[in-house]
Amino acid sequence: MIYSEEVALNVAEYLLQIKAIKLEPSNPFTWSSGWKSPIYCDNRVTLSYPQVRTYIRQQMVKAIEDRFEKPQTIAGVATGGIAHGVLVAQELGVSFVYVRPESKKHGLKNQIEGHLQHRNNVVVVEDLVSTGKSSLAVVDVLRAEGCDVKSMAAIFNYGFEETELLFKKHKVELITLCDYSHLIRKALDLDYIKQEQLDVLMQWRKDPAGWGK
Repeated sequence: MIYSEEVALNVAEYLLQIKAIKLEPSNPFTWSSGWKSPIYCDNRVTLSYPQVRTYIRQQMVKAIEDRFEKPQTIAGVATGGIAHGVLVAQELGVSFVYVRPESKKHGLKNQIEGHLQHRNNVVVVEDLVSTGKSSLAVVDVLRAEGCDVKSMAAIFNYGFEETELLFKKHKVELITLCDYSHLIRKALDLDYIKQEQLDVLMQWRKDPAGWGK
């Protein structure tokens, strides 16, 4: 679920302007999963632009305050959710930790970095949600440590139906600032894509795993 229509379109425009989003229907990218995709999203780029970074921080804080019970801890997903998670935690005045995909092989072998001062009402911050599996794996890690995790806030969500079902199964409410539908709408309005390219982008959205094969 997006936080608001206005915010979704504003974030979409920012992401397109700074080229955090690349749309290449005729020259698809290959994701780490092996999927072919006409879109590539790199929200780390937002950190290099103070105006964009500030807007994302402000709107994510508002989304968390409006939709969730105020968290005691923000947990960032490594690596993309770390910087944005820190900014959000700072503005909310709460503690922060981040969670690795797996435990380190050396030192203290931590998977959760930072001190979990409060385990009640932890909100996860993510930069990007695609299938949702890696994001929800972080929820599982935190819950295994006794944390109460019911909510996640993200910058962008591809909006796959399977992802929505997975979040419901895990009983995690996901709020995002922008999603695929609003991005494509804004890209069309700003002439980043042509009408004839729209069909390709929407076909991919329906069957991302099978598209391009």
